[in-house]
Parts: sequence; structure tokens; C-alpha cells
Amino acid sequence: MNMDPVRKRERMVREQIEANGIRDPEVLRAMRAVPRHLFVQEALAAQAYDDRPQPIGHGQTISQPYIVALMTEILEIKPGMKVLEIGTGSGYQAAVLAEMGADVFTVERVRELHFEARERLARLKYYFVKLKLDDGTLGWPEEAPFDRIIVTAGGPKVPEPLVEQLADDGILVIPVGPSKRAQTLKVVRKERGLVRTEDRTPVIFVDLVGRHGWDG
Repeated sequence: MNMDPVRKRERMVREQIEANGIRDPEVLRAMRAVPRHLFVQEALAAQAYDDRPQPIGHGQTISQPYIVALMTEILEIKPGMKVLEIGTGSGYQAAVLAEMGADVFTVERVRELHFEARERLARLKYYFVKLKLDDGTLGWPEEAPFDRIIVTAGGPKVPEPLVEQLADDGILVIPVGPSKRAQTLKVVRKERGLVRTEDRTPVIFVDLVGRHGWDG
């Protein structure tokens, strides 16, 4: 890399994340701490801190830094919260959540990515992230309920199993839209058993595949 990774992370946080309105100090600290260049393909390490998503193989991507920070800030993470992530990918989002003290459960459907992320997270000493190879649209019912749920792929609807597995006073953030190439980031809140949804911003994510996703 042409610049020290720590300096690259500082520039990423300052120019891409803080400049676009992210203010949660714990989100900013976690984004500064996690070595993003170790979560992309080695040939793309020099581009890891650019303001765009990066391919990680198998038709999947690591989201651009701002989107990772935005979705994480929306979740209002507190240490000890039980968080379900759908779409482990390279493990970067799980690492950010773990860095903030969350108890992370993450589900990936692509076998190769699942095992690569497991090895990577262990190597970086994120020992307490729990990983599962499965259809993420089904959630992780054995471990429910979850205080927070984050979905890092876009589907045609909010999967009902995820809403069911969300704890009371919980928050779920997910890209949803009628097109595979355009979604809206939706925030689902469950309060006293009632569910309400709000739209946040247009986004583009890879497809959410599974029984309650595009290929359901």
C-alpha cells in the first residue's frame, strides 16, 4: 500500500464518513480500528479505503465505507447487544460490530466466503463472532431474539422470519426494493410488539438470495 493503513483509515473516516454526517463516536472509533485492507482480495488492498464497494469474489462485495458506517450508526449499538448479521461476506461488517462490543451472529450462504471469513476473523482475534453457513433469510432461530439485525444484501421485501426474531425495542436495517439494482434502506423498529418501518436513503446492494429473498 502506498500509505500507512492507519493513515488511510483516518482519511477514510474524516473524508468519507464524518464529512457525510456520521457522528456516533463509537462507530467512528470502530471504523478507524478495523483493518479494512485485510478484508478485501489481496490484489485490491491498495484500493480498500476508496469511497466505493469492492469485489470479494463469488459475485459479492464489501460495502463502501460510508454505507457500513451509516447502517451501523442506525443500529444504535451498545456493548453486549445481541446482533444478527445476514450476509457475512468477507467479515468486515461483523468485525466493526464486534469492535463496538456487540455479540455478533452472522450468516452466509456462500460456502467459500463463510470459511474464508471464519479464518480471517479468527486470525484477527475476533474470536467471539459466531458464524453459520445457511440461508440468511431464515435468520438464526435457535439464537433469537436479537436486539439488532442488519442485512447486507437487497431483497424484494423484509423477510418475515427476521421480523419475528427481532426483540422488542429492536432495530432491523435492510435494503429493500422491487429491482435487483436499486433499493431503499429501510429501518424496521419493534416497539411493544408493534412494527413500524421508515425509509432512509436509496442504495444498491448485491442480491439477497434465499427462501424469503429473490430466489425464494
